[in-house]
Amino acid sequence: MDAASEQNIHVSKKYQENIDFLNQQLGVPDSFDIVLREMSIGGKKVAIYSVIGMVNNNVVSLILNALVDLERPELVINALEKLEKGRILNLQVSEEETMDKVLYFILSGPMAIFIDGQDKAIIVDVRMYPARQPAEPDIERVTRGSRDGFTETLVINTALIRRRLRDPKLRMKLVQVGSRSKTDVCLAYIEDITNSGLVKEVMKGIQDIKIDGVPMAEKSVEEFILGSKFWNPYPRVRYTERPDVAAIHLLEGHVLVMVDTSPSIIIAPSTFWSHVQHAEEYRQEPVVGAYLRWIRFIGIFGSIFLLPVWLGAALNPQLLPDWLQFVGLNNPAKIGLLPQAIFAEIGVDLMRMAAIHTPIPLATALGLIATFMIGDIAIKVGMFTPEIVMYVAFSAVGIFATPSYELAQANRLARLFLVILTGLFNFWGLLVGTILLFMLLLQTKSFGVPYLWPLIPLDIKALGTTLVRSPVPIKNKRPSILKPKDRIRQPEGRKE
Repeated sequence: MDAASEQNIHVSKKYQENIDFLNQQLGVPDSFDIVLREMSIGGKKVAIYSVIGMVNNNVVSLILNALVDLERPELVINALEKLEKGRILNLQVSEEETMDKVLYFILSGPMAIFIDGQDKAIIVDVRMYPARQPAEPDIERVTRGSRDGFTETLVINTALIRRRLRDPKLRMKLVQVGSRSKTDVCLAYIEDITNSGLVKEVMKGIQDIKIDGVPMAEKSVEEFILGSKFWNPYPRVRYTERPDVAAIHLLEGHVLVMVDTSPSIIIAPSTFWSHVQHAEEYRQEPVVGAYLRWIRFIGIFGSIFLLPVWLGAALNPQLLPDWLQFVGLNNPAKIGLLPQAIFAEIGVDLMRMAAIHTPIPLATALGLIATFMIGDIAIKVGMFTPEIVMYVAFSAVGIFATPSYELAQANRLARLFLVILTGLFNFWGLLVGTILLFMLLLQTKSFGVPYLWPLIPLDIKALGTTLVRSPVPIKNKRPSILKPKDRIRQPEGRKE
């Protein structure tokens, strides 16, 4: 029976009809983790459904004791009121009339109670999700600052944000995605700051998702609400696992999309410059933060252009002035420079993937293998020149210095694209490739926001705060992002 059919089925007053339907849908007794408790209380049949591992057993025991103490008249008339006000305290209790809602709540963790003769099910929220404790994210570490991070449990993530923003205007809207998985997706925003058009567009994108489930969580949701452009590797939303980063973006007028079972939070909209800022810059003195930001800019720029520019110079040593002759090749290898660069790029990616899948105690051994046995021996046998290894290593360091993992992967592909064009067409290939890359960034938008804003279109004030980490007391205005045809418009900057 499909979901559409379940919506038309109401809870019956006939006890056995309800039990037979739910047992068939939930696979009782085939599914060992679905628990059905049947008992007779005050001469009335009572059935309780729950899922092992998702309910608090101590609370369930208290509820069972409360039910046993009920007398028959209390079960016949206003059973919900008797339970909620007289027997079950400090718990969320509600009634549901349709089976699709009952199934959703049972599989989400609450306990469903059916009483013979009642045409409504009683839902008692006794959820206790299996969850890990908040810990600092591995890819967003800071030397100073909070050490908590989002987890795979949605209610913990919303609590971490509420702890930082005690604003009554903070809204957390819940939507279920997936006809089978019924995954909880939360849309968070501040009502009097965030543009209502942006909220409606993101919400509509989530509600229009038609799929059985979203096992890849936030990434699948992103592809649905933005539309997957396979030819564009640059991320159009930002991800974070830090509650403080999520909170500051809410105050700037952004929207957060949180998906249950994932510790990564989607921040929308985002620009290229959103991906190159890091929380560490705001944990240091302003001048130190500005210095760190520019070092990061240099690393990101070098990760894209250093290897292609060197390759062009090495292929055309006659174009180099005398004081740059050392940039060329001293001992050419047995294979061409372009194959060397491609093989070296592939080798770095292989080592990166191997490091991800390598157990932590063996990670050091993997590094030694990569450094000495592969790199050094490859140079000695004449497969690589020392220069190609050095510049590929410098480019890899720039990739690792990029705060956004998604932007780093996009820049890696951009560098490989420029390397191939440079190897085939020399500096003309580098020039054409750079222009094509710039045009790609120029036409990229995130919910109508130009990807290169505030550089293009130019916003002097916003560009200044983007390029230089300014002190927080003077950064007292929210960003104002102009969008084509004002389809979506951020609120004008206002003083706090």
